[in-house]
Amino acid sequence: MITARAHTNIAFLKYWGKKNVKLILPYNDSISLTLDRFYTDTSVDFDQSLDHDEIFVDEKPLTGSGVKRVKNVLDLVRHLSGISNFAKVQSTNHVPSTAGLASSASAFAALAAASTKVAGLNLSNRQLSIIARHGSGSASRSIFGGFVQWHAGHDDQSSYAEPIQENVDWDINLITVLINTAQKKVSSTNGMQSVVETSPFYPAWVKNAQADVKPMKTAILNQNLATLGELAEQSAMRMHATTFGAVPSFTYFQPQTLAILSAVRNMRKQGVECYSTVDAGPNVKIICASSDNEFIMHELNQIVSAKQLVVCKPGPGITYL
Repeated sequence: MITARAHTNIAFLKYWGKKNVKLILPYNDSISLTLDRFYTDTSVDFDQSLDHDEIFVDEKPLTGSGVKRVKNVLDLVRHLSGISNFAKVQSTNHVPSTAGLASSASAFAALAAASTKVAGLNLSNRQLSIIARHGSGSASRSIFGGFVQWHAGHDDQSSYAEPIQENVDWDINLITVLINTAQKKVSSTNGMQSVVETSPFYPAWVKNAQADVKPMKTAILNQNLATLGELAEQSAMRMHATTFGAVPSFTYFQPQTLAILSAVRNMRKQGVECYSTVDAGPNVKIICASSDNEFIMHELNQIVSAKQLVVCKPGPGITYL
């Protein structure tokens, strides 16, 4: 049995919509930051005594659509390695699941790493990224630490992630505001598919997202927090605009989400460099320098409690335990 750890990532330039649902090929490139605080540990063993795959998450049998996604990854590993045995998978999430905190990213990155390692495959991180993508698109990015770009590609082998800056040596962190960690009513998979099929805003989203790739990479390499934050906030707001245009329309925002977004804008007016991003869920992440954490958290405490705030720094890529 091999155990791998992968950390969640938060997309600054969002992935939102698949042009190939089976292969999970996105319409546009995305850019993320891997975080240090949230992670998944996954153990895998291919056992000849098993007559089916046994999959446990937080010590409970996995049910629902997640089973098929795990089997997709395991079947790919079996095909590449020539192993025919079923697998026992035990996964522990140190991050709330299905609440817009990228738990699927860390989960499937850890699964890809552990399953290929125990199967005797000696793969590059790019190859691991491709395998992880078959479980969750954002998992392709959690193979790596720091800032990561996922290339949309046009087929299975050209859609992979690679690091932009793995060792982040400048002052940037995220304050995660845990507004609601319950399972969301509209899953990311269903939400993005509805938007692709019905939102008239979606073509403009893809065009703008792809155009932002180069300036965002430049901002990262130049350690330009202001430009990076502005682009990230634009990306998030444009993504969520597509949900209002879907049929039927929906939103992941909750009242406290809007209150936090307003507070971030107000702090900027006071001269504090802070920017918001929101994935497919109600929880807000605030991009800022650690030197401003104390002031920002004091302001946020007017809206949420201190226990709802988690400070995250840039995190590492895949590790084996």
